[in-house]
Amino acid sequence: MEGGSQSAETIRVQCCVVGGGPAGMMLGYLLGRAGIKTVVLEKHADFFRDFRGDTVHPSTMQVMQELGLLDDFLKVPHDEISRLNVEIGNTSLRLADLSRLDTPCPFIAFMPQWDFLNFIDSQGKRFPHLEVRKTTEAVDLLRANDRVTGVVAKTEQGELHISADLVVACDGRHSQMREQAGMAVQDIGAPMDVLWFKVGKPKGPTDSVFGRIQAGQMMVMLDRTDYWQCAYVIAKNGYQAVKEGGLDKFRANIVKLAPVTRDHISDVKTWDDVKLLSVQIDRLTKWAKPGFLCIGDAAHAMSPVGGVGVNLAIQDAVAAANLLCDKFGKGAPSLDDLSLVQARREFPVKATQAIQVFVQNRLINRAITDRQFAPPFIMRLVGSLPWLQGLTARTIGIGVRPEHVHSPEAKQA
Repeated sequence: MEGGSQSAETIRVQCCVVGGGPAGMMLGYLLGRAGIKTVVLEKHADFFRDFRGDTVHPSTMQVMQELGLLDDFLKVPHDEISRLNVEIGNTSLRLADLSRLDTPCPFIAFMPQWDFLNFIDSQGKRFPHLEVRKTTEAVDLLRANDRVTGVVAKTEQGELHISADLVVACDGRHSQMREQAGMAVQDIGAPMDVLWFKVGKPKGPTDSVFGRIQAGQMMVMLDRTDYWQCAYVIAKNGYQAVKEGGLDKFRANIVKLAPVTRDHISDVKTWDDVKLLSVQIDRLTKWAKPGFLCIGDAAHAMSPVGGVGVNLAIQDAVAAANLLCDKFGKGAPSLDDLSLVQARREFPVKATQAIQVFVQNRLINRAITDRQFAPPFIMRLVGSLPWLQGLTARTIGIGVRPEHVHSPEAKQA
């Protein structure tokens, strides 16, 4: 959109962040902390969503420590898991042991993402240069002289024009801003989808099995204290076939795969209690154009394998702040400046996606199609060697080339 309506409200900022997810809220926090006038736009009235990733990995908690937020963060209700065990038929294997990591928090924290985002939001309120605008939906880009110069947003009060030196798209894997900017997306694909549902937990101690594979079925179970959050893996575009088999058969298959769900499987009353999560892996060929940058899922959609999407988004935000904070003093960051973010983050993204593709194609696809699936050699090897469990824990929990906070903290008035 060139120019804009003269009657719309207009505000001026240095950076406009579109999307109040993990990447957007963390980037907004870091830029506000550095004294850069920043607005984060969140189209909803709050952060509550049913199906946002809620794993917080050690690398993210390391960032929290570097920001002086870790102690308060750990006061937010959460569950912790340090060992990832999988049951394949009658064989139990430990695939990762995060307790072996040399990091402030050698575990994965399970925290509802709305609590995570509310925490960052509340901590950022002390920065006078940061504003988070909810019920504000970015719908178009402002442009001038082949450069993005801001966004057009819809609010409850009407149209809002935001003039900005930089617009950062953090609006997820279906990014509208990315589409508006005409960014080229490389689709890598995924052979699976996920069915997401809750089953109540029995009182008392339960087993610590994280994943279950048996007779052509696979499910990950996340312990939510009083219920199991279940992720049942199916073949790509296979949901209709599952539904045609009937709800009773589906529930019976779940109980057979995970007997611990037997007493509460009736919690799945109708298909409305089962939500389809379409799995995709993709990434942009270029993350930036003049005045415009994509990070997080808007730059690279990740598979659920390893639950690392949120944490890569946080890493992107940290890297972007590290590389760009000092560029705003000279006006708008140049395209060369913005390209530094992709140069820094593309290798970790490609490496992580390559691991995910390997796991999907060599393990998960076989597990959900081969009724006689047996643990492959590499899984048995990891399960038998604790030091390898530490290596897999590092891959999952810390990731490839983790980021550390180097962006400045401005003196607050």
